[in-house]
Amino acid sequence: MNKKLKIGCLAVLGILVVVAIGLYSWGKNSYNQMVTLDEGVKEKWSQVENVYQRRFDLIPNLVETVKGYAKQEKDTFTAVTEARAKAGGTFNISEEVLNNPEMFQKFQQAQSSLGNALQRLLVIQERYPELKSNENFLQLQSQLEGTENRIAVERRRFNEAAREYNVYIRIFPRSFLANLFGFDSRPYFAAAEGADQVPKVQF
Repeated sequence: MNKKLKIGCLAVLGILVVVAIGLYSWGKNSYNQMVTLDEGVKEKWSQVENVYQRRFDLIPNLVETVKGYAKQEKDTFTAVTEARAKAGGTFNISEEVLNNPEMFQKFQQAQSSLGNALQRLLVIQERYPELKSNENFLQLQSQLEGTENRIAVERRRFNEAAREYNVYIRIFPRSFLANLFGFDSRPYFAAAEGADQVPKVQF
């Protein structure tokens, strides 16, 4: 083998080594960033669950307080209790919900139903002036309103984290790595159907 051929082979080998190192470095950095963004989505998901759990825990006290003044509103109490029970079942699911759009939608629908039932419960106060001045009710109502605001904030933060993650894993050529290592897109929270219209509450 002549000297020029040896130099040529060494040059090609050197280029291949540099390319391999570059690809490895790029792949490692991309993978680590996917893991970081994925963990960010999971962390935001846990915050969403925390605020929904807080609302879930406030409901029995709120219902009992209202019952003391409005015992005849049985249909509303039943609706709230049933919606709470249905939403409670979704808290027993694991992070698997983030990988399963159907489970995610089920979670969202259950929480939406519970929110609608709570609106009906809170409207009752307009029919019972003594309830509107009850300190316990006012405190619970304030806590619930604060929790509802927190739910909106945490859902928005979750959507932002999910968007950042989804965009990152879908950009070429990282999409190949994402598919190779099983990084799937995360679902988004969406407005409930009919949320663009003012709700009508009738008793």
